[in-house]
Amino acid sequence: MSSKLFSIFQIKSIILKNRIVISPMCQYSAKDGFANDWHLVHLGSRANGGASLIIQEATAVSPEARISPEDIGIWSDEHIEKLKNITHFITEHHCVPGIQLAHAGRKASVSSPWQGNRKLSKEEGGWETFAPSAIGYHDIENTTELDKTGIEKVILDFKKATKRAVQAGYKVLELHGAHGYLLHQFLSPLSNKRTDEYGGSFENRIRFTLEIVEAVQEEWPNDLPLFVRISATDWAEGGWNIEESIQLSEILKHKGVDLIDVSSGGLVSHQKIPAEPGYQVPFAEQIRKETKVCTGAVGLITEAKQAEAILQEEKADLIFFARESLRDPNLALTFARELGVDVQWPNQYDRAKK
Repeated sequence: MSSKLFSIFQIKSIILKNRIVISPMCQYSAKDGFANDWHLVHLGSRANGGASLIIQEATAVSPEARISPEDIGIWSDEHIEKLKNITHFITEHHCVPGIQLAHAGRKASVSSPWQGNRKLSKEEGGWETFAPSAIGYHDIENTTELDKTGIEKVILDFKKATKRAVQAGYKVLELHGAHGYLLHQFLSPLSNKRTDEYGGSFENRIRFTLEIVEAVQEEWPNDLPLFVRISATDWAEGGWNIEESIQLSEILKHKGVDLIDVSSGGLVSHQKIPAEPGYQVPFAEQIRKETKVCTGAVGLITEAKQAEAILQEEKADLIFFARESLRDPNLALTFARELGVDVQWPNQYDRAKK
């Protein structure tokens, strides 16, 4: 049986050499939104490591959209130059560069994990956060409800960021609608208590996400793939669920979204996640089978045979690796060896292949 993990996969004009995708992972290493050599080496090493597609960490569409002060941003034309260096290196090493555009909403203005992952005051360099409703992630936290003007600004920020992403050389665009960040906050009734056209019914709660999709499509080339990452469930009573995720995925497919990157959780602090190997894969499988849209599976997928089985059993189309790729930048080369697949190594590393 030939390996499906190392089979070619085409989405629109982009041909992926295998099904291994490096998932967006925050590095908390930027200053004023500017990428630097850490990001070049981090992402570049995984391109050398054999992955087919690398999606850059959650990249803020505005200063207030950042999770932390150290997040990468793309709200200024000045950010483009270094990002071009990164996409050029990735492309040069036979890998596709992707970017995840994001707005943290009420989960913004926190310190990096190694600085406590805590809410920052304005005196500490923090900023006012915005959400669909004035409900903080924690009860003690304050956030400001977005008014119509604020909603229009966020949509425009995503559109402008998309234009810069094109200029910077990215070939896959992913919108971050998961993990409790702003788009997810609008989707879930636990964080969205609005009574206008952006709250209440399912159709109203998905409106913000759909308007952002339409806005970015005005700038994103038709022949390049557009992904949306969702949390398939909030893992909390009364929250966003798999049934709504299936409905949204069907709508997104008809709107021209090419793949749903299926994660879960992150919206509320009282979530109860039954984490175990591959625990999110059933969501990717269900969305794929019921909507016929391509899906990406992510979450505690750590072994080559495990990833291969997910694809052979047609539970997903791509496998997204996060923490495992932090442990092993050469993940694809490692997996190829384990599965007995002959893949091309970088010329500089070839003498270590055998």
